[in-house]
This record gives sequence, structure tokens and C-alpha cells, in this order.
Amino acid sequence: MMLNHRRLYLFVLLLLLPSIALAFQFHVPHKDPIAPIILGVTGILFVALLGRFSARKLGLPSVLGELVMGIFIGNLAYHLQFDLITVLREGPAIFDTMGNLLKGEELELACLNALGVESTWYVLDILRGPHGNELLQVAHTADVFSRYGIIFLLFLVGLNTSIEEMFEVGPDSSRVAIIGVLVPFILGILVSNLLIDNIEFHTSLFLGATLAATSVGITAMVLQELKMEQTEIARIILGAAVFDDVLGLLMLAIISGIVVTGSVDLINITLTVLMACLFLLATIYLGPFVIRALVHLFRRLDLIEAKMFVSYLFVMLMAWMANLAGLATIIGAFAAGLILHDTYFDSWNNDRKCPICIKDLIMPLEVILVPIFFVLMGIQVKLEALLQPEVMLLAAGLTLAAIIGKAISGFGAFGIKNHWAVGIGMMPRGEVGLIFAAIGKSLGVMNDALFSAVVLMVVVTTLLSPPLLKYCLRRCADRQ
Repeated sequence: MMLNHRRLYLFVLLLLLPSIALAFQFHVPHKDPIAPIILGVTGILFVALLGRFSARKLGLPSVLGELVMGIFIGNLAYHLQFDLITVLREGPAIFDTMGNLLKGEELELACLNALGVESTWYVLDILRGPHGNELLQVAHTADVFSRYGIIFLLFLVGLNTSIEEMFEVGPDSSRVAIIGVLVPFILGILVSNLLIDNIEFHTSLFLGATLAATSVGITAMVLQELKMEQTEIARIILGAAVFDDVLGLLMLAIISGIVVTGSVDLINITLTVLMACLFLLATIYLGPFVIRALVHLFRRLDLIEAKMFVSYLFVMLMAWMANLAGLATIIGAFAAGLILHDTYFDSWNNDRKCPICIKDLIMPLEVILVPIFFVLMGIQVKLEALLQPEVMLLAAGLTLAAIIGKAISGFGAFGIKNHWAVGIGMMPRGEVGLIFAAIGKSLGVMNDALFSAVVLMVVVTTLLSPPLLKYCLRRCADRQ
């Protein structure tokens, strides 16, 4: 029976994946202009599904499977000269090319300014071809979908974060979070300046910020598997992760502000910090009034419809407001999740109970859109750049700094003996590290080589964390 299932999976893979690839390579004609977009985005989602399925079969985090599948498909299809993958590999630089064109630059000059000499001529041939416009539409649509996915992902992180718990987790979690952000950040700056000649200060800052990120979802899965989610260690790790998220997003806001302004100005940094703090405070204290107004506006709709519309409109409004305040859109999404909860709808049709919560309504959007982001991140990893000795050395240095920086943070928990378990619990970067890297690439502070090195660091820390955490926890349990 198992053999039949495996044959079925293989048959589906052999049928769908080449069909999607060949359709774009040989440009099957379409009567509907949106058909190529449907085919392309569905193909990316199918690749993500294969990665997720493979990771689950191996007992690995889903994000890792999607990322690795993106790396594999991206580099294989590129060397087989598939046009769509070639366009997707360039990531935000493709859209910079379009921006340069709209400013009046010639196509060749626009490509050179956005892509550099190495990628320009091959991409230029594709863009000048008869289907260049279709490929750009697919790339742009996939990019938009992935950005929506990250907004929903951070919104769900906020939904799972309790403001009350942030103040109840105690000094241990606060110390772990502060050490776990500052030490990797400093180590990242030192390593990047040591291993990269003439590195720009903005780039070293962003590399440090990427090392400071934490993805506690992977740690939470390990704690749940070991049935230790209610232990003191688990509470310290999860509490520290909450503070880590807030500090990491604040750091991202500061560094993004420095990159955009182009200078390290104490006044600008202070203004960025004030804007971030004011934005979060305004969200916490004024956001409920906006939510109640939206709830009242949609009072004639069905309860499930109202929950969906209010949630969607509020998170998008907060993402736009964050951008207006000079912050990343994901900060607005996270802030929206902090204050939006189902109790705002308790008085809605008291005679009927709604079994579906906001998280259940948003989850399907996140499940579909977020994997597209991770596959695109994998496609943009250029192995030819990563395999250069200096880039491999940088990746090793960043990975070592990432491991040491978070492991040390465990010693901020004075109330327990198993400091290493706490530090290792903070070690995986996962999706959060990838989001930071993607923002750095979109701002132009990370080139292909640096981006590939950061992705390798994310993969290694995400792979190492679960077995090391299980070892530390079981060893401590055996001693007791």
C-alpha cells in the first residue's frame, strides 16, 4: 500500500512539474492574458508543497523544506536555461529595472544599473523576447503574493502574543532577550568587518540585525513534542521570544531608517525609535477604537464575514500606517495582531456562538501565501556565488557568530540551571531571519553573495536547533 502511494506521488510530480516548466519554456499560447500568471504562481506553490511534504516526511520544519526546494529548483532550472527562473532569481532587482525604465533610461542602461554586468545580458535577451512581459507579470504577482504572506505571518505572530504575558514573564526572559539580540548583533558586525574588505557600514548593520532575529516557532514545536511546554524553561524561552520579536522589529526599524536616510545621524535614530514607540503605543491605545468602529460598520454582516473583513482591513491599515511612519510593513502587521482578538465580537448576535476564531480565518491565507515567499527566497540563492571560498568563509563565520550569540543568551536566566537549553532554544532563525534578509536585499544593502551566505546561516541554525535542544533537555531530565 505504501509503495502504491509513493508511485502515485512520483506520478503526480512527473506529470505536473515538467508540464509547468515546459509551458513556460516553450510558451504555450493562451487566450486569457492572466493564464500565464495563474500557471506560474501555481507552479511556485506546487514547488513549495513538494518542499513542505518532503520536510514533514523527514521530521524537519516546513520552512526548511520550502527554502531548500526553492534553492534546488532555482539553480537546476537556471542552468537548464528556463526563462521564468532566470527572472525570478534576480528578485527585487527586476523591479528596479522597471523603475529605471519608467524614469526614462534605456533598457540596457536600466538593466546594468539594477542587475550589474554579470546578469544583464542574459536577462536582457529574455525581456526583449516575445514573452518578456508575461514573465515580468508572473514575477511581479509572485512577489506581491509573497509580501502579503509575510504580512499575514507577522499578524499571526502578533495574535499569538499576549501583551499581558509580556509583562508577566519576569526578569529572566527580559535578560535572555536583551542578550540574545545585542550579542549576535555585535558579533555579526565584527565578523562581517573582519571577513569582508571595505564593507559598507549599512551592510554590516543589516547582517548583525539578521543574526539577532529568532524564530521561536521551531523551538515551540520541540517543546510540545517533548511535552515540556508548561515547564519553567519553556516559559522563559517563549517569554524571551516575545521580547526578542519586539526588540528585533525595533532594531529593524532603526537600521532601515539609517539605510534610507544614508547616514548615521543620532537625531534620525532618535526620531526612528520615537516613531516606532509612538506607533506601537498608538496601536495599543487607539487601535481598539478603530476596531470597534469597523465592527460597528459591519454589524449587518454575518459574524464570520465580519471577523474576516475587520481582520483583513485592520491589518492592512496598520501595515500601511507603519510604512507611512517610516517603519517596515511587518511591524504594523505585528502590532495589529497584538491588539486584535475575538472578544471584540462577543456582543455580536449573543444568541449564536461562532466556533471559528480570527486565527482560523487568517490561517488559510497564510498557508497559501507564505510558502511562496520561502520558495522565492530559495530561488534567489545563487549557488555559484555561495561556492566561492570567501563567501563560504563568510557563511561559516556568520553561522558561528549566530550560534554563539544565542547560546550565550541562556546565561541571562538566573533562576534555572539549564542555561544551554534556553540559549539553544533561541538559536533558530527560520522565517524571521529570512524576512530580515529579504528586506536587506530589497533595500540594496545585500548582494547575491551576502544573501546566499545569510540563507545558509538560517538553514544551519534551523537544522541544528531541534536535536541540540532535545539533547540538552533530556540530559537535564536524566540528571534530575
